[in-house]
Formats: sequence, structure tokens, C-alpha cells
Amino acid sequence: METLGRVLVVVPTYNERDNLPMIVERIRAAVPEAHLLVADDSSPDGTGEVADDLAAGDEQIHVLHRPGKQGLGAAYIAGFRWGLDEGYDVLVEMDADGSHQPEELPKLLGALADGADLAIGSRYVPGGKVVNWPHRRELLSKGANIYTRVMLGLPVRDATAGFRAYRAATLEKVGLSGVESQGYCFQVDLTLRTARHGLRVVEVPITFVERTVGKSKMSGKVMSEALWRIGLWGVTGLPKRMRTNRHHG
Repeated sequence: METLGRVLVVVPTYNERDNLPMIVERIRAAVPEAHLLVADDSSPDGTGEVADDLAAGDEQIHVLHRPGKQGLGAAYIAGFRWGLDEGYDVLVEMDADGSHQPEELPKLLGALADGADLAIGSRYVPGGKVVNWPHRRELLSKGANIYTRVMLGLPVRDATAGFRAYRAATLEKVGLSGVESQGYCFQVDLTLRTARHGLRVVEVPITFVERTVGKSKMSGKVMSEALWRIGLWGVTGLPKRMRTNRHHG
């Protein structure tokens, strides 16, 4: 098992002032050696100020203030770029709303230490589960992942998951320019790029807990965008996959 070097946990926020102090405290307790970057999209509820207060009292907490709401993927890309510029070795993405449990972070980091290039906290591998979700939401999510697997030929059961750890070298290799940065698409795009570069993707079972404070940011627009984009990637990548399968067949 290798040592991982410097770890940065990137937490994007938009109107999460009630959740942020609690989630920061849990992250700091679960992985005391890791640094934390709050990427706030100018939250009108004052989340950015809360983040600044937390950072003022802890030198391992940093804040990236972004101009206006630009979406989850864009916030992560900005956070990743910041982390790469600052020389971190591992970049973690997780939500601010408590649905990703910081206590499970060491498992993701352990998968990287065991040789993974990307570790995904997966709801849909044995041992993974979802708590408090309405049945319809779970069906939608599982359906989206099956669709993604079929369209893209990706051997990943939870490609839309947003709790994951990347080696810095993985992000540098796959490149961040031109990544489709809306919601689910962002996760699928980076998973696909990592797999297509022949890098090792490992899924680690997690328990996903639906947020108890605040409002979900998931929208029909984000879902429909993901569906057509993934369909497009699938169709454009299909000839190449068929050629590969013929050679192996």
C-alpha cells in the first residue's frame, strides 16, 4: 500500500449555510490530514461568509469564491484546477449536503493507495445502498446508470456517483478542458475519460443518505441533458467499440 501524499477534498456549495459547518467538522474528523476546499457559487444565503469564518480558524480549510451559480461540474473543475495548481496529489469530490458520509472517505483513499487511479463511492455494487430516497428517484438513478453502461460500454455500475477520489496524475492525464460540466454529465464524462485512457477505476461500496437539511439541486433539465449527451457519446463511440470487440472476438 502506497502513501498518497497531499489530499484535497473539494466541496462545492450553493445555499448550504446550514449544512456546511457540520459537514466540515465531519470531514476534518474523518481525514484529519486532508485539506478542504469549499467552492462557493456566490450563495445568496451567505454560505461563502460561513466558509470564510471556518477557514479563518483552520489553516487546512480554503475557500474559492466563484461568480454566480454555474453548476456543480463547473465548480468541481475550478476546484480541481486550484488543487492541481497548489500541488495536491489526490483530489476528492463530495457533496456539502451530508448525502456523502465523510466517515467513508478513508475507504476511497484506501482504494487509491491500493493502486486505483479513480475510486468511486458506489451505491450499486454489493454492499452499497441508498437511504431515505423515494422509490421513483432510486429507479430513475438505477435506470440512468444502466443506460450509461449500455450506451458507453462502461464497466462501472455507478458512473453518475458524485463521491469519488482521483489521483492528480489521473486528472492531468485525462485533461479537464472540454469536460461537459453539467451535473451528472460531468461525473460520466470524467469516468469515461479515465476508462478510455486505460486507467484503473475501482468502485467502493458506500451508503448514500438523502439530505435532511435544505433542498436538492437535481432538476429535470440536468437529467434530460445527461440522457442526450450520453446517447451522443455512445453513438459516436460505437464504431470504435465494435472494431475493438471484433478484434477480441
